[in-house]
Amino acid sequence: MNILFYVNSLKNNNSKNLGGIETLNVSLFSKIKKINNQTFFTDKVTKKIININWDCVVSSNNAQIFNHVKSKKKILWLHNKLQLEKAFRKKQFFSIIKNKITAVFNSKFLNINTSNFYNFEKRVIIQNFLTSDFKKKNRKLKRLPHFIWSVQRDRGLDNILDLWIKDIYKNNKNFKFYIYGVKKTKTKKYNLKKLTKYNIIFKGRVNKSVLRRHYLQSMAMICLGYDETFALNVIEGFSCGLPMITFGYSAVGEIVNKKNSFILKNYDSFSQTVFDISNLSFSERNKIINYCINFSKKFSIDHVIGKWKKTIGIKKNN
Repeated sequence: MNILFYVNSLKNNNSKNLGGIETLNVSLFSKIKKINNQTFFTDKVTKKIININWDCVVSSNNAQIFNHVKSKKKILWLHNKLQLEKAFRKKQFFSIIKNKITAVFNSKFLNINTSNFYNFEKRVIIQNFLTSDFKKKNRKLKRLPHFIWSVQRDRGLDNILDLWIKDIYKNNKNFKFYIYGVKKTKTKKYNLKKLTKYNIIFKGRVNKSVLRRHYLQSMAMICLGYDETFALNVIEGFSCGLPMITFGYSAVGEIVNKKNSFILKNYDSFSQTVFDISNLSFSERNKIINYCINFSKKFSIDHVIGKWKKTIGIKKNN
């Protein structure tokens, strides 16, 4: 069976820094390659690719490839909301409309928020998965009063910083708030040096091993859940025994529950929640850590590969 994985660029696919869709592309391709030897990975539309009659082409967020290749099945793997305006701007609209496409969404939220105007032949929901980077690790039961933000978007961050300075740092100067993933262009509005006085440290994009090590020694992750189509950092945090502090908005609400997260009603309860987490007994913390780790196992690539095989059309005996 000839299968092609197409991505916009191979530039970041082997990066050791925070990944996301690039990391998932490589992981899924590698897994399918082991099952089906005739599986290929590219970011270029070449004559060789055009001349092959593909059984299936899987493209991440880019439908234009389907205009150039012949394929029995065309899968568009969507990680972001597909709005009509955005599709026109990125020259995706007509490519989607004129091709018979199977759309793979990574959450119910993403599916619902993608217009039914698109004439997808089929809609499938396959949740994102943990990569091997977060599969094997030494978990630690003893945790430092560190709290992590690793969402690239910064919506809600200003509110959290304000509460941290006014309430949390004021009452306990041993607590530290680490912010990963936020781009430098979005940090220009902050006085980063001044914020370090309140134990607020911006770390930017870092090596995955550094991030994983910090997850393993921290008490909780802050992922409010605004506009998240699937918060990959949430299941990565769970795999390290790290519970969430969240509103449970958007797709995050499909992942979190009262056993693995502290679900806020509003910002007013944030500071008290941080103190409650820090005051957990060893046995209470250990219970949450174990639950988070066990819960994360349902998001292993081995757990979702069956759905991908079925969607691609790989026979069961492969």
